[in-house]
Amino acid sequence: MFFWQTSQEVEEQILEGKTTIKLRQKEAMPQEMKKMRIDVWSGMFFSNLAMFFIILTCAATLFPAGITNIRTAADAAAALKPLAGQYASLLFAVGVIGVGLLGVPVLAGSASYALSESFGWKQGLYRKLQQAYNFYGVIIISMAVGLVLNFVGIDPIKALIYSAVANGIVAPAVLIPIVQMSGNKKIMGEWANRPIVSLVGWVTVGIMAISGAAAMAALLM
Repeated sequence: MFFWQTSQEVEEQILEGKTTIKLRQKEAMPQEMKKMRIDVWSGMFFSNLAMFFIILTCAATLFPAGITNIRTAADAAAALKPLAGQYASLLFAVGVIGVGLLGVPVLAGSASYALSESFGWKQGLYRKLQQAYNFYGVIIISMAVGLVLNFVGIDPIKALIYSAVANGIVAPAVLIPIVQMSGNKKIMGEWANRPIVSLVGWVTVGIMAISGAAAMAALLM
């Protein structure tokens, strides 16, 4: 979300002919900001709704049975057995494929945007392959590595846990400059965050930092 969402917004404006930062700032209209807010809020709502039902399903099925440590995808599929019976594995597989089709391009794309911005590479899905070899190369390599991990014996559940912990540590560091810049009137002009919004941002950074540290501590214990 830190990289993909913002980069996609910029790309849409570039395709509309707003090819410079000054031009994008000058033509930032209230209706455009409203569309962005709806886009972000609706996306966050549905992603958190899906997360809630995943937690609810596991709590209602696995926890009463004393299963509190999921080691494999088969263990996760077992959570659906009381609901789907013999079709639990099929339902879980369809869900994983669906999430993969939705999430893998975004995750690989986010990594590519982050690296491209860091090293000053040409970037953007609106560019052709020959115009942005490095950008598309990172996407291809990221997806290839993810595919290979399925065949080298690495526990996918543990990989998810480790990546989540890593994200919990990195996210606050990324959020700090975001909150600073979004509240800076010299950068954002009339669209700078109000003090109350910046306060919520700093509280969020603090909570995420504590959560990340706690998750790391729990992993090491």
